[in-house]
Amino acid sequence: MDNMDAMPAATYAPDHTTGVGDVQGLVARIRTEIGRAVMGQAATVDLVITALLAGGHILLEGPPGTAKTFLAQCFARTLGLHFGRVQFTPDLMPGDIVGANIFNFQTSAFSLTRGPIFCELLLADEINRTPPKTQAALLEAMQERFVTIDGVRHGLGPRFTVIATQNPIEQQGTYPLPEAQLDRFLFKQVLDYPSEAEEQAIVAGHGARSGMPDPASFGVQQVADAATIGRAVAAVGQVALAAPVVAYIVALVRATRATADLEAGASPRAAAMLAVASRARAAMDGRDYVVPDDVKALALPALSHRVILSPAAEIDGRKVADVVAGLVAQVPAPR
Repeated sequence: MDNMDAMPAATYAPDHTTGVGDVQGLVARIRTEIGRAVMGQAATVDLVITALLAGGHILLEGPPGTAKTFLAQCFARTLGLHFGRVQFTPDLMPGDIVGANIFNFQTSAFSLTRGPIFCELLLADEINRTPPKTQAALLEAMQERFVTIDGVRHGLGPRFTVIATQNPIEQQGTYPLPEAQLDRFLFKQVLDYPSEAEEQAIVAGHGARSGMPDPASFGVQQVADAATIGRAVAAVGQVALAAPVVAYIVALVRATRATADLEAGASPRAAAMLAVASRARAAMDGRDYVVPDDVKALALPALSHRVILSPAAEIDGRKVADVVAGLVAQVPAPR
């Protein structure tokens, strides 16, 4: 594990984002910079941006080599955020993440040694490789953006965001994330292998380089800072959410609790977070109001990790994603 400052960028001139039109321009610049280094993951890039603007966290699940870690590094550079990384292992302890008070023999007093969680963008790499006791160290941080060490609360800042990764292929030595942990993530995005054309572009761009990829070597530039992101988040807060759209979100979430295909449905927190994410998506498209299509586009990554398939549906070979997609198709959307 390590805790590093945000990777330096060549040049950056701050702007003064105030409206949804400015948010749309900022998002376009972020997409351009990330696209210099990360290819074939446009949908994932958009979800990470949405999570950032909505004040949420994202869990990336995919096979090795699909740029999950590299994507987080590129975001840290592009946004100028203080970057921290924890490589989760079976022997990792909570104190290795949050830090601890260490006795200083020179001063005869305890001093706080901060862990890598004290950052703005935390990469929780292979989060399912550590036991639930250590996973729980993130619960307070992800929900309240505070950590408690020896009874004292320490703030992490309003921009604190977790990008967690996990590998779905290897199950030996892994610990499934408990429901309380999963519910803290705004999105779960399942990454697939790129298309043949995208993979050719990846090989052409990355295959000519030696060593591990570095965002700077691909020309990734900083296009925002914490203040710019803060103004963009404030602009998202001004996006209108009409009563019919609110009713649609609630109906969709409640439908996950009523279907026999799901043993457990999504929580009220899921509905609230889906609403915030929909406002962020509207702003990314340059609109100051949410439409049902915003909700539909985000329903699967926002809800699929918060529900549990029923035993009967499992026996029938149903998948959570198919069940949620079916509910989105069934629940009437306002016009």
